[in-house]
Amino acid sequence: MGIICAVTTFLNVWLGHVAVRFLEARMVSIKLPAACFGTAGVLLVTCALISSSPAISAVLGIMGIIAMWDAYEFIRQQHRIIKGYAPANPDNPRHAKILAEHVSATLIHWLKREPIGRPLSADEIRTIREVGR
Repeated sequence: MGIICAVTTFLNVWLGHVAVRFLEARMVSIKLPAACFGTAGVLLVTCALISSSPAISAVLGIMGIIAMWDAYEFIRQQHRIIKGYAPANPDNPRHAKILAEHVSATLIHWLKREPIGRPLSADEIRTIREVGR
């Protein structure tokens, strides 16, 4: 049972992370995917509560809670984009608006760049941000 719960958790966290990043970058509004994930989460948790099988109940409960968390992650991901912690998609009208309104928003994917082996200075960060806008 422990292995089943561990694998279920790992796969759902991974799939949720990928889905949230993929959909958030492409959807004009995050309301629909967030509502879908939230609704699916509530339905899965409800099914977990009424299931007579402990194994099925555990798997459905894990999936439901993670789906509800992913619904919240759409909002958190948008805030990461506004703060410049995640790259904006200039082809998405919602992200284009974020880029226009928030100076901290950027196109830079901070984890996909060549490391230099030392912390960046404030001037270096400023230069990277200017090039990435």
